[in-house]
Amino acid sequence: MQLTNEQTEAVRAWLDEGASLSEVQTRLKETFGLEMTYLDVRLLVLDIGASVKDKPDPKAKADAKPEPGDAEAGEALDEDEPVEGEDDEPAAPSHVSVTLDKIVVPGAMVSGDVTFSDGTKSRWLIDQYGRFGLDTQSNPGYRPSEDDLRTFQMQLRRVLQQNGYA
Repeated sequence: MQLTNEQTEAVRAWLDEGASLSEVQTRLKETFGLEMTYLDVRLLVLDIGASVKDKPDPKAKADAKPEPGDAEAGEALDEDEPVEGEDDEPAAPSHVSVTLDKIVVPGAMVSGDVTFSDGTKSRWLIDQYGRFGLDTQSNPGYRPSEDDLRTFQMQLRRVLQQNGYA
């Protein structure tokens, strides 16, 4: 698809502002009424000689110790670092145990077990498409706490990196 000069300049400006490909895709639809697939937007960016700016490195941000109260919404917490509440009493760290299977379950690239802080055990897996699954069939309707999920996420990342999956 060929864009007009105005549309091309708008795409360049959006990318210079730090827009992602999906944001460019959305803006093209909203601003110019152009419906394009994600791949078409990616190829368009290459055709006009523009590039997507890299997002800030999260590791660099994690290395800098934030001041109390600087945590952003959704920011991961260290499992041993207490969370400060409104009453300024630290919350107890969540105790979650993650293991990796030596023999991967069929249909998965990697799998294992997790034991949440309340003692509930579940199976987890990541399939060949990178999709994550958590099997709670032994405890239908079970939902781990937010603290347990954060801790599980960090421990799973650590276990996968230690075993060469990152």
